[in-house]
Amino acid sequence: MSQHTITVVGLGAMGLPIATNLRNHDFTVRGVDIAEARLALGREAGLEVFNTALEAVEGADVVLLAVRNHAQLNDVLFGEAGIADRMKDGAAILLISTVGVAAVEETAALLAEKGISLIDAPVSGGPVRAGEGALLVTVGAEPDVVDRYRDVLEAMAGNLVIVGDKPGKGQALKTVNQLLCGVHIAAAGEALALAGELGLDQKATLDALMSGAAASFMLGDRGERMLDAYTEEGAEVKSRIDIFVKDMGIVTAAAKSAGIAVPVAASAEQQYLQAFARGMAAKDDSSIITISSPTGPKGDNA
Repeated sequence: MSQHTITVVGLGAMGLPIATNLRNHDFTVRGVDIAEARLALGREAGLEVFNTALEAVEGADVVLLAVRNHAQLNDVLFGEAGIADRMKDGAAILLISTVGVAAVEETAALLAEKGISLIDAPVSGGPVRAGEGALLVTVGAEPDVVDRYRDVLEAMAGNLVIVGDKPGKGQALKTVNQLLCGVHIAAAGEALALAGELGLDQKATLDALMSGAAASFMLGDRGERMLDAYTEEGAEVKSRIDIFVKDMGIVTAAAKSAGIAVPVAASAEQQYLQAFARGMAAKDDSSIITISSPTGPKGDNA
């Protein structure tokens, strides 16, 4: 069994499969969540479970965080119940979220004052790949820290990419990744909406597109759920609209800071913002199709 003890804070859609996969690699894994249902799933997966992070991080070598944004990251680490002061000297925060370069650089400096390293390792690939240890993991961290915890990173990754020797570089590559993801989802929604309005069977259209040059991971992954967006139940929520509101905001802010025009990304961002303004924040991001076609096909296949 590995000597590393890992605490995963949050056993949600990504946290639980990552924690389970790490446990399957013989790490000692602790899971933290406030929901008893998630803790029960953690127990079934063989995790040591806790309902407070303060207790769970004591003595841990690595604390894996999946947070929504910079404000939440700051609160988890340095807030009233912040965990940074309870972590042992020499431990590391493994941050898998997309929060932006500046946020990570600031956080890394604050943690360094407490003797804690930050591994900037945002991930891409979704819950299924997380459970398989097949994520894209883009890492920015000091080389000695990467070496110390390489076994943890490799257990998570199908493709481990070390993009820089300091925190922030992982976020930079993830920002580029999210530009493409956000644009691809928005474009897929427009394409399938147009197909419906032209009287085409949207499922047949999706199948045809996925067999040709227009195929993409996002079209294949989100396409089926886009068609479910018009059902009474709606699309199963696997990745929320408000996540891409945040991520595309990070993309356009980064582009502005770099002095580069990203008009396609900016247009996609406006679609997510429209969805957010219509009360769709908690809906699956595949529901973006309803921005182009609010009520679904009106042609022969309506």
